[in-house]
Amino acid sequence: MTAKFKTLFFVKSSLIFLYLALTIPIPFISIERLKILSIILFIFGFFLIINVTSDYVETNDEKVSYESSFLAKLFGRKSWEIFWQDIKLIKSLPTSQGSKVHYIITNKKKSFLIPQRIEDLNRFLSIISKKTGLNIDEISYISPLWTYKLLTLISLLMIIGEIIAFLN
Repeated sequence: MTAKFKTLFFVKSSLIFLYLALTIPIPFISIERLKILSIILFIFGFFLIINVTSDYVETNDEKVSYESSFLAKLFGRKSWEIFWQDIKLIKSLPTSQGSKVHYIITNKKKSFLIPQRIEDLNRFLSIISKKTGLNIDEISYISPLWTYKLLTLISLLMIIGEIIAFLN
């Protein structure tokens, strides 16, 4: 059975709304001869941020795969796939912010970062555990979900503030 795990909605929305909050004013405050260019770049950037946040993980009976969008690949984010029988262990490393990142280590000693910002992470981890027999108890979201919700809210408030300032 195939299962698909997309990027968390609040991760995606926080990045999109932050982009909008930071860039909406630019076309309005740019000098007249740069307005069209700033609008084109704004639209291109919006397309880019949506595209880059559209990665997903897919599992089936044979393998787990991470699929990056075309533009994300251009910026260096690689897609990968690992057959279940090739997974040797899961290695955890601390981050400078106090959380942990986790890597799948294969029999050939290749490392692949486990996506920790996907929808239904617990189901994804249970599939890994079921298919490999490895302990996944330590793995969770890389940062608390409330941080993404807060960033989304703050970004929305910034956008509202910009609209109010523009209308006055």
